[in-house]
This record gives sequence, structure tokens and C-alpha cells, in this order.
Amino acid sequence: MSYFICSNCGYGSASWIGRCPDCGQWNTLVDRPEFFNTTNNKPEEIKKLTVIPFLKIKPKAKGKNKTGVFEFDRVLGGGLLPGAVVLLTGEPGVGKSSLLLQVLQNLRTLYLSGEEAAEQIKQRAERLKINLTNFLFSDDIQVEAIINGIEKIKDKLDIIVIDSIQTIYSKNIDSAPGNIAQLKETASKLVALAKKTGLTIILVGHITKEGEVAGPKTLEHSVDCVLALEGEKISTYRILRATKNRFGSTDEIGIFEMKESGLAEIINPLFFLDQQITATSGKAIAGLIEGKRSLFFEIQSLTVPTILPVPRRVVKGVNYNKVLLLLAVIRKHLGFSLDKYDIYVNVVGGVEVKSTSADLAIIASILSSIKNIPLPKKSVFIGEVGLLGEIRSGFFEDKIINEAKRLKFASIFSSKNLKNIKDLKKTIGF
Repeated sequence: MSYFICSNCGYGSASWIGRCPDCGQWNTLVDRPEFFNTTNNKPEEIKKLTVIPFLKIKPKAKGKNKTGVFEFDRVLGGGLLPGAVVLLTGEPGVGKSSLLLQVLQNLRTLYLSGEEAAEQIKQRAERLKINLTNFLFSDDIQVEAIINGIEKIKDKLDIIVIDSIQTIYSKNIDSAPGNIAQLKETASKLVALAKKTGLTIILVGHITKEGEVAGPKTLEHSVDCVLALEGEKISTYRILRATKNRFGSTDEIGIFEMKESGLAEIINPLFFLDQQITATSGKAIAGLIEGKRSLFFEIQSLTVPTILPVPRRVVKGVNYNKVLLLLAVIRKHLGFSLDKYDIYVNVVGGVEVKSTSADLAIIASILSSIKNIPLPKKSVFIGEVGLLGEIRSGFFEDKIINEAKRLKFASIFSSKNLKNIKDLKKTIGF
């Protein structure tokens, strides 16, 4: 009897189908009659359950391996845990490979690359002035060969880097590297290797046009930590976020600046702002919390008379639907007619702000642009705005206010001194 298996995703069918129902690919189902060959297969005996008390389990390693790059260690929760599998994702050219070379130069690292030759990686390391003494390189892309080779040198290694997981393949899967079946198989083997040897494995993964990890969602489920390196190509700033972390918080972020010498750490909370913090119409400073850090972002709004029947709404750096919601709040509770304006909202620096504490700053910048009146010099806006126009306390608002006072902001607008956006309008004098 025949049995057909999709070479792309592993879907099985008793009859041939032109298009795979699971992954949607055409002509990928291949006849695999051995799946129905049960002549030599004996039913597996029921095994006994093995129970081990947690108190008798000895850890393979103690503590975490610190990379020496504080921003990277902060996101991980203190460093790289032995036996953990980390998935690092980001758009092409954002700086994933450069970041790994920098943060791992003090650890014994095996760098497996299926995308670049050894000469290319060495040239980048020399340009970034990175010491390659602790690095070993390989261009093998068969997962079985990688595992066999690592078993022989595991005592000489701390970290294994796979750049990228989409280039690795298994000899047991009859399909090209990078498809769903290969990703599932290679990832499961590498996760098992990490747990067995106690070595930390970092997988570099591509992302799709929609911003998701290329391949099945199970790839994210099987790893211990998922890191995303974000940043516009036209911007020098990069933000490292943890979207999943079994050994630490997912609230922390690491901030870097891309320079000729590589990615430099940024600790100053005012790095996104104009150093003189000048007063200009349409500009507001938002104070918010990212992880345990108080950061301040410059939000700019531009409103101009429109000639279109449907006015434009262009948003960058904040959620588009959030801005539409805030515009509806302005129209309802402040009585501003916004239909005759094209409205543009942008976060300076090419970064994305997700905290609701930026709501008040967005509204203030839009009102400032409409009235063409600058907001008070060295002022900061902190707070979430509800549909009823009320100003709510933001996440860790007191901590942001204390940091703003330390940085000598002259005026602080928050739920402490404003009840709703009508109070904001009166206080500023619009």
C-alpha cells in the first residue's frame, strides 16, 4: 500500500494530492511505501515510568556565562545559561552576525556558518577589531555531521552558533534546507544536543515579510529564548528584545548604536532626544518604562491642511490603530475638527514604542502641531489616555517621574496633575 508524504512539511496522506492541505505547496507529496511496511515492526512494549526526585538532580553547570556586553546580558537575564537554546532573529542586514561576534569573543565558541565563508567572517571581525582567539569555524551544514563533530570537542566549547538555521539540513529528510520539515528535524536534534552536552546553542533565524520567524511556530516553542534585533536600516539604533525567555524577564531591552567599529552599548536614557531639548511646535517628549529602565522618546507630529476627500494618516514608530483611537478621543472630547488635516506621527530614531504611557505625549504633539504652539520647554508627558478622555497612571509612573526630576525636566505632565485631556488643554493654554 502506498503512503504519500509532503517533502516540504511532512504531511501524510493515503492518496496523492496535487496541493498539500497543510503547507499549500504544489506537487510536494512523494510516495513513501515504507511507512506502511509493518512486516518487521513489532509492537513496542510498555515501559516503566521513571521518577527522579528534584533534590537528587545535580545541575550540569552552575551560573550563567556572562558575555561582558551588559546590554546583551541584561536581555538574557544575566547571561547565557549552559544547555539553553537561544533563537536570534531580525531582518537581513540589521546586525545579527556582527552582534554575535562582539558578544561571544570572550567565550569558547564554535561558529557554524552556511551563509558566509570563513574569509568573509574574518574580514568582518578584523574590521570590528574582534579577537578571534576563542573562535572555531566550520561550514558544515549537515546536522548529523555537526552533532558527531561536537561530541568530540564539547569539552573545549562554551557556545555553538548556527548561522543560520535555515541553511542546516538533515540526511533523514528528503527536501531542501529551509523548508518546514527540515527546520523541525534539525531544530529538535540541536535542542537535544544542548540538553545532553550542557552547551549553549544560538540559532540565527530569518524573518518573513510579516516580521515573523521564517518556518513553523514550533521552532519558537522548542527553544528556551527568542531574541529579536530591531531597527530601521536608515537608522543607527538597534533594540534587542526578548519575546520569550524561560530563564529571565521578557520586559528588558538592550539598546545599541551601529557604528563603524560595531554595535556600541547605549545607557543614557536621553539618547533619542535633541541634546538641547528645544521647544518646537509638534514635538513632545514621552516618558515610559522599558523593562526596568526609564527612557524618554521624542514624538513628532505634523498636521497640514488636506486637499483629499479622505485625509491621510501616516504613522511610524507607534501603533497605527492606537493613533486613530487617540484622534477619535481628541475629536470627541476637545471638539477639534481633524477631517481637514493630513496627520503624520513619528518616533524619532527609527524605533518602535509600544508602551501605553506614550498616549499623552502623542496627543500633546498633535495639539501642538494643530495650534502651531510649542509645548513648554523641557517638558515630559507620562500617561495612558482612555476612550473617555481620562488620563490614567502609566506602568511604573512614579519611577519615570523620579527619573525625569533627576534629569531636570522643568515640567512633568501626568495623572498626578491632570485628570483628563481637557485639563491638558487648559494647562498648556491651547
